[in-house]
Amino acid sequence: MSELKKVRIGAVGLGGRGRSMLGLLLQVPGVVCPAVCDKVPERVEEGIDVVESVPGMDYEVHGYTDYKEMIANEELDALFIATTWITHAKIAIAGMNAGLNVAMEVGGAASIEECWEMVRTSERTGKFCMLLENCCYDRKEMAVFKMVKEGLFGEIINCEGGYRHDLRDEISLGRENIHGRLYNFQNRNGELYPTHQIGPISKVLGINRGNRYVSLVSVASKSRGLNEWIGKNKGTDYDLYGYDFAEGDVVTTILKCAHGETVTIYHDCCLPRPYSRNYVVQGTKGIFMEISDRNALLAVEGITESTHEWEHLDKHIEKQDHPLWCKYTKDGIKAGHGGMDYLVLSAFVEAARDNLVPPIDVYDTATWMAITCLSEQSVAMGGHPVAFPDFTNGAWIDREPYRRGVYCLDEVCDDFFTDKEEKNQ
Repeated sequence: MSELKKVRIGAVGLGGRGRSMLGLLLQVPGVVCPAVCDKVPERVEEGIDVVESVPGMDYEVHGYTDYKEMIANEELDALFIATTWITHAKIAIAGMNAGLNVAMEVGGAASIEECWEMVRTSERTGKFCMLLENCCYDRKEMAVFKMVKEGLFGEIINCEGGYRHDLRDEISLGRENIHGRLYNFQNRNGELYPTHQIGPISKVLGINRGNRYVSLVSVASKSRGLNEWIGKNKGTDYDLYGYDFAEGDVVTTILKCAHGETVTIYHDCCLPRPYSRNYVVQGTKGIFMEISDRNALLAVEGITESTHEWEHLDKHIEKQDHPLWCKYTKDGIKAGHGGMDYLVLSAFVEAARDNLVPPIDVYDTATWMAITCLSEQSVAMGGHPVAFPDFTNGAWIDREPYRRGVYCLDEVCDDFFTDKEEKNQ
């Protein structure tokens, strides 16, 4: 067997998430990281330590505080970007202009203009721009995707989901921890973090491939949660106590699709609540509903005993498992949010190594990220509907074929999994 081709990836953004993902990225076979970058010098040193801690590491790693300097000086194949939400896009654009494939951590866009620039830069350079939406590779989401593609839910009518997670400490202590969420919550009001559930939902609904979002409406509640937390934990003398945070505690966004489906997503990070993405897929033959991270339910004709009683997904997971997760559980699940982080990074590396079309392409990336700035517009107008741009310029009705493979998110490619047990047969 020939030696696996190496792929040289530069890492930009070395905060907590960036460092943890870099460590996981370096576990993907063939990855080398000759350069790391962060504007905070201490984080640069920590990033170098992450790379140098890899067993058998035999190359020099360089540290930078300016990503433009890193791109100009280093011989790279791709960039991994884990900076703040409002800097992802410009770094991705710079990378593609330099001839690099790019992948970036999740977050919403600041403007429609930057989404269009990502699309046009990718089209002009032939380099991809992949959003690292790990939830597309979660075990539950992939099982539901497989069931949808097999027609078990019938025709899909409605989907729901969101980012519902008590992050009051992380947001409020943004300055102390050098974390960018705080400044967004101080100045913006809208669906700031849409992609964790809109990614899997978009793949279920065939968005940008035979379907698209045509409009959205978004409304925001009042803001109280952060000030409550600050008062109790930092005291009323803390300078942010009483601050008039722009972001509503709960933001609700409803999208309408070209073929009539509706999608509702929630942003809910400033009030006490256990973590959940509250994923819902509802069709003419049944429904899937996630109550919590450990409690997912089904009521589907021909699968459960009745559509009037819920059954736990765990009861059916072995039969409904996506073949990628069958293989993954057999080979050994890696770290990172239950294993999905390693899968999305593996999908990125596979595409970057041979300059292939990634399973989440620039049109997906732009569409999912655009929800943030469109939501801000709708909230500012009291929930007025906002038209959704078509980043494919009409090609959604007749796109070029997607790339089939192990990590494909447009089809369940059973033929890439040769073990019959991995195909749930």
